[in-house]
Amino acid sequence: VQLVESGGGLVQPGGSLRPSCTASERTISSYNMAWFRQAPGKEREFVATISRNGAYTNYADSVKGRFTISGDNAKNTVYLQMNSLKDEDTAVYYCAATPFGIPVVHTRYNYWGQGTQVTVSS
Repeated sequence: VQLVESGGGLVQPGGSLRPSCTASERTISSYNMAWFRQAPGKEREFVATISRNGAYTNYADSVKGRFTISGDNAKNTVYLQMNSLKDEDTAVYYCAATPFGIPVVHTRYNYWGQGTQVTVSS
């Protein structure tokens, strides 16, 4: 399973970004997918997850109401729509996949992308 993130960048506070994660063929229809993030000097933390059929999503409290995770099976791509961005959202954002459950702990995920940098700054 290969995951490739893109779509990060520099944005002002209050702005929006939509990173994407393109996966190997049929990956997102066979795996539960998630986004995590890691800021310098901090632990990797859960952001959002979506079930393989798209029926279930879960969000960290810190992003609930601002971020939306979605998937496009035809494109084998998962998106993270990020609105009302704050300075504290600055981090490297990673896409992850697992065939087992819908965990919020990064150690439970088997496959990872290389990450995409999101910087929120004025």
